[in-house]
Amino acid sequence: MKHEIVICMGSSCFARGNKKHLLMIEQYLAEHGLSDSVVLTGSRCEDQCRTGPNIRIDGQLYGEIDGERLMELLSRHLSQ
Repeated sequence: MKHEIVICMGSSCFARGNKKHLLMIEQYLAEHGLSDSVVLTGSRCEDQCRTGPNIRIDGQLYGEIDGERLMELLSRHLSQ
């Protein structure tokens, strides 16, 4: 099964951490050999700026992402 991660690259989310989170996701995928089973894309805006930074994993939108929460979400979604 292919997973999909969409990281919001709108100015608010980007400035509040998604620039760093993008690198963390890429590193996680490489370290766990998941690069071929995950489609990683960016979006201009998820229209949820107030709750940013936002990331969508397999269609589910998550807000207020920080590094620790991101790692937990990646582990939960991608280790299935």
